[in-house]
Amino acid sequence: MSEPAGLPIIDLGPARQGDYATTGALISHAFTTSGFCYIRNHGVPDATIDRLRAEALDFFHAPMEEKLTCKPKEAVRGFNALNRTTMYGAEQPDYKEFFQIGLELPADDPAVLAGQPLRGPNQWPANRPAFREAMMDYFNAIGACGQVLLRAVAHSLGIAPDFFVGKYDRPLQRTQAIWYPPHPAEREKDQFGVAPHTDYGCITLLWQDQTGGLDVMGADGNWIPAPPIPGTLVINIGDLLCRWSNQRYNSNMHRVTNRSGKERLSIATFYDPDYDAIVDPCDLNLPAGTQPLFKPVSAGDYIMGRIRDSQKPRTTTA
Repeated sequence: MSEPAGLPIIDLGPARQGDYATTGALISHAFTTSGFCYIRNHGVPDATIDRLRAEALDFFHAPMEEKLTCKPKEAVRGFNALNRTTMYGAEQPDYKEFFQIGLELPADDPAVLAGQPLRGPNQWPANRPAFREAMMDYFNAIGACGQVLLRAVAHSLGIAPDFFVGKYDRPLQRTQAIWYPPHPAEREKDQFGVAPHTDYGCITLLWQDQTGGLDVMGADGNWIPAPPIPGTLVINIGDLLCRWSNQRYNSNMHRVTNRSGKERLSIATFYDPDYDAIVDPCDLNLPAGTQPLFKPVSAGDYIMGRIRDSQKPRTTTA
């Protein structure tokens, strides 16, 4: 299995067996350079991925009126149609549809009753129980992978492997099945599936189909393809972990373009802490004499601010 230029393939197997040092050393190198890597032996069963892929495509191919029955409400969950989000600096909205779920909380949960953003019950299309089951099975499996990965990340930063456990009691995990239609011919030059951006939270775990289209910014400012590699997930850190690590770890620009002439499907999971978790660089073993570059912030407030900004109306070119 060959490595794309600058993007290592890391075996998560040792960390899944409790050896966080081996995996952590490799993660440290990846996150201090490109901020990206692939992982193999991630523990998410192929059958779980294949089932969600099939069910998600069936949903995205459904009539728009059916999909819009579960459009987002307060918790930013459900079906998001084309042009829902616009990355900062982009001239056009992202050309994608996505279906998002999070931690399932009942309507009478204290956090939901208090109006805490990103909390609440998921929204599901009627008469698609297989889609719901496939989404939840993947959500749980990828969350377990995220837990192991964060233990290796903690070790790589010189803190106890279980540091993040207390910050992820009820995580702001958001899993999206994302469908990218082929770019319209008249918009190929300035249209992105996702425009260049950095992610908002701590870590992102991405499965992508064989279509390709993900690019990562290289150290020289040029784009590096991050093609699909069977049996792997793409991992990158977001701005919140960059902040938490006091910029020791690099949150890097990336983009998606789908000029393949066919549809593209990916499954992205933003594995982020509890809403009220305090993100403070002083907690992550700052080197002696180093001053924190950022003030403490609530994880949820920071992430929700970024989400709201991405959904603001922007002036676009006709």
